[in-house]
Amino acid sequence: MRIRYLPETLINQIAAGEVVERPAAAIKELVENAIDANATAIDVDIHNGGKSKIIISDNGCGMSDTEIVAALDRHATSKLPDDDLLHIAHLGFRGEALASIAAVSRVRIQTHDAQSGESWEVSCDAGIKSPVSPCGHPNGTRIAVSDLFYATPARLKFQKTERSEYGAVKDTITRLAMAYQNISFTLTHNGDKKLNLPAVLDKQSRLSAILGKDFGKNSMYIEAERDGVKLSGFAGLPTFHRGTSQYQYLFVNGRAVKDKLLHGCVRAAYADVLHRDRHPVLCLFLDLPPDEVDVNVHPAKAEVRFRDPQRIRGMIITALKNAIHENGFQASSTVGSSTLGAFRPANTPFSSGPSLPLSRGNAPAVPSSYAYSGHSGGYGNLAEASHLKYEPAAAIQNSFAAEIAPSAKAEIHEPIAQTAQHFPLGAARAQLHENYIIAQTENGMVIVDQHAAHERLVYERFKEQMANNGIEKQGLLSPEIVDMDETNVQQLLEFAPQLSKLGLDIEAFGQDAVAVYSVPSLLSGRLSIKDLVINLIDEIAEHDQADTLEEKINHMLSTMACHGSVRSGRRMNTDEMNALLRQMEATPLSGQCNHGRPTYVELSLKDIERLFGRR
Repeated sequence: MRIRYLPETLINQIAAGEVVERPAAAIKELVENAIDANATAIDVDIHNGGKSKIIISDNGCGMSDTEIVAALDRHATSKLPDDDLLHIAHLGFRGEALASIAAVSRVRIQTHDAQSGESWEVSCDAGIKSPVSPCGHPNGTRIAVSDLFYATPARLKFQKTERSEYGAVKDTITRLAMAYQNISFTLTHNGDKKLNLPAVLDKQSRLSAILGKDFGKNSMYIEAERDGVKLSGFAGLPTFHRGTSQYQYLFVNGRAVKDKLLHGCVRAAYADVLHRDRHPVLCLFLDLPPDEVDVNVHPAKAEVRFRDPQRIRGMIITALKNAIHENGFQASSTVGSSTLGAFRPANTPFSSGPSLPLSRGNAPAVPSSYAYSGHSGGYGNLAEASHLKYEPAAAIQNSFAAEIAPSAKAEIHEPIAQTAQHFPLGAARAQLHENYIIAQTENGMVIVDQHAAHERLVYERFKEQMANNGIEKQGLLSPEIVDMDETNVQQLLEFAPQLSKLGLDIEAFGQDAVAVYSVPSLLSGRLSIKDLVINLIDEIAEHDQADTLEEKINHMLSTMACHGSVRSGRRMNTDEMNALLRQMEATPLSGQCNHGRPTYVELSLKDIERLFGRR
């Protein structure tokens, strides 16, 4: 068969398959064009999930009669004035989107040129353009797309249901609205207005309108800058989490991207305060010089490549960890809301409606700690030795040294109680079911889970001692040889210094194997060395990081802290309860236990009075 040139129409249809695979992709490209045209208001109107009709209207700068014709041709764009792909300053730049859409559908464009004051229109049916003609059109541009993919029946068969396509369109619009809060967006589906996002001055207001008011109340401001790279945005408190990672958003130079780098960074930053089955809600904006990021690696511009991914990763993790430590004592307001919701009887006249649950649908619940699971097994000889080695400091142990009989409970003096009320967690007033501490604050009350709270205190003390004394290594009598691909050997050896600090010493053993000479004492005899090394290789290949070992060490410390903390059913006197409250206030991340559950619930006096119909 001889080589021949494909016809232009077929070339455009092939390009459409790469750039516009569904209605949401077409809408993304058209809305990005409107943003590049300096529009301040963008209206999206779709029918049948966008499969039958799409109308995008904006108030941007518009196009001239020659530009409106060129816009329908491939690789015609106004966004690369210097023909430099290293300095891309717009969302669109490839000049393929509109031509690809026009090749597989019916398109009508009406526009008003802000410079000349003239209005023009043109139509295109499956790549065949009509002559340009004058029209009456207000400021901006209106693009109507009908019967998407009618010219490519094979692609049309692969479109999903109307509900699925509408969901993808809504997600696309909300992502763009997050990045451009100074632009108003509306979305209408089958005549019903589904989104109405007016322009606002700050990003938090826009994010609250999209992700919910609870996110606005329970988010931490993230800000960091290093070597011309700026990171900003908002991340949810550790106790404000969801059962899926779909509520994590990353924007690079105003462009919404889906990058596995973000998910790896989030997991590393929240590893100590959130269970692996739960995911925080966050929205981060990364701004860096255009020559530091390549946005031209994917036809739909959904992925990017960083020149120095490790620097970006370190910056994101450090910024998130700093914010978590600064706000780790605080529990999200949804915890209190859920508590109040449990108190409210149905259909009461003063009920304020359903509260946001911490777990939705079939999402897995946050696992309980060993204290509530009936687990009573021991550590084994080596783990017991490690447990004794990393005992909490005497200050914590002495606070809870002796069981106090009910008749011998110490009563806190009233002047001291009044003073203690000024502390964030207030003054202890009672203990319920030998597990929950009731404290009175200036403006309400606090309920503390004594086991969960002390578990976090002990865990933080363990980590502090390990950071000061280092991780003890257990040398192997004979090296463990792990066979693997030559490429994997080189990747693993790049992380050898980092792994050595965590107690794992490795060296190359020929070209296709590594030799393991020591492991962390805490993990010795508790895991397969080969499985650990293979897991590290898989993590490096997927996320370009090696956090598995550190996570396993922290998990062991967490388990030891769980067994070494104040148990459920332990009766405490008032002085002990107040000592626990003061230590919580002085300990980072004490707002949640090692398993991601909240350690306390705060109820304001206003909320309590509402329960009894006083408000």
